[in-house]
Amino acid sequence: MFENNVTEYTVYAIGAPIVIALILIEGLISSSKKLGYYKHGDSMGTIGLIVGNVIVNLLTKTSILGFYLFLYQFRLFDISTESLWIQIILTLIVIDFVYYWFHRTSHRVRFFWGIHMNHHSSEEMNFLVSLRQAWFNPLFRLPFFFILPLIGFDPLLTFVVGAASTLWAVIQHTQTIGKLGPLEWFMVTPSAHRVHHGVNVEYLNKNFGNLFIVWDRIFGTYAEEKEEVIFGLTNNVKTFNPFRITAFSWIQFVNDFKASNNLSDKFMSFFGSPEWSPKSN
Repeated sequence: MFENNVTEYTVYAIGAPIVIALILIEGLISSSKKLGYYKHGDSMGTIGLIVGNVIVNLLTKTSILGFYLFLYQFRLFDISTESLWIQIILTLIVIDFVYYWFHRTSHRVRFFWGIHMNHHSSEEMNFLVSLRQAWFNPLFRLPFFFILPLIGFDPLLTFVVGAASTLWAVIQHTQTIGKLGPLEWFMVTPSAHRVHHGVNVEYLNKNFGNLFIVWDRIFGTYAEEKEEVIFGLTNNVKTFNPFRITAFSWIQFVNDFKASNNLSDKFMSFFGSPEWSPKSN
């Protein structure tokens, strides 16, 4: 078992001032150069989603950690026998690999897209948007990440490493940083992640990695930033109300379920691709 005074809250305590500073600096640059990276309505909608996400995180964190610790008793391998640095490196790589598939599924299966689209509903790209996460996102990660403690990854260390990798995800959400040379080959850079948020046809469903872009290169989902990125959704929510944003896709899914005339279509209403629609009579 990972025993250390460092917890995920330590990481957040260190990272929070840095993130706030980045947001303020980017906001000042945007304002002074009249770039329009931060718009009042969009930012207020983002803050509303952040508050809800934090509340759900606080209410569920202990239960989720307890569940992972329970599963850890039945682990197939004992990685804790390795040195701490090897554990950290292995944990980082495996978390990112699992995240790639979680993230890819969140774009291709309605049930998960209904949650993840909250993050993509902003038509802006700035450091604040990185924190724009769905209220129930912590719960929707469980079907993917529960495998980690079963394999042998210590939940306590996993939470710390996961929190640290999240800080890099903040850096990705900006228009103020260009391409980063050799890093573009193996890291998810701001340029690579701008592509991911694009609704340009050539950018749709690309660049799902969180830390390493190599997964996208291996599995054929990589796209390089070439033309200017258009941010948002193919069908934008047209609201800054966090409650309406949260319910947006689910209302469509329920309506499609009602309009479906057979069990197959009713299933697809929640588990088909986001662009799926019921067969017409």
